[in-house]
Amino acid sequence: MARVPSAVVAATGLVGGYGVARWTKKRQLGGLVLAVAGAAAARQWRRQAGGTAAGALTAAYVAAFAGSHPLAKKVGAWPSVLGVAGAVALTSWIVADREA
Repeated sequence: MARVPSAVVAATGLVGGYGVARWTKKRQLGGLVLAVAGAAAARQWRRQAGGTAAGALTAAYVAAFAGSHPLAKKVGAWPSVLGVAGAVALTSWIVADREA
């Protein structure tokens, strides 16, 4: 079975977490999606790029989630979520997936 790149896992966690929370009206369920995908991505980041890079990418993932909230007030919810997910995916690809 082909491995899903960590960039895809991370972006899916951010977009999927928001989508699940919005469509189900259950923020906790969206948070669960966000957390599970974040943990899966962190595990891949550690294997592929080491602990320091995994820590930095995990911090970026959490910062993207937190930063999407104030950004949404300026550009809208979906553009904000898609923007931060794209930024995390690009960073993840550069740091961990490009060499894999």
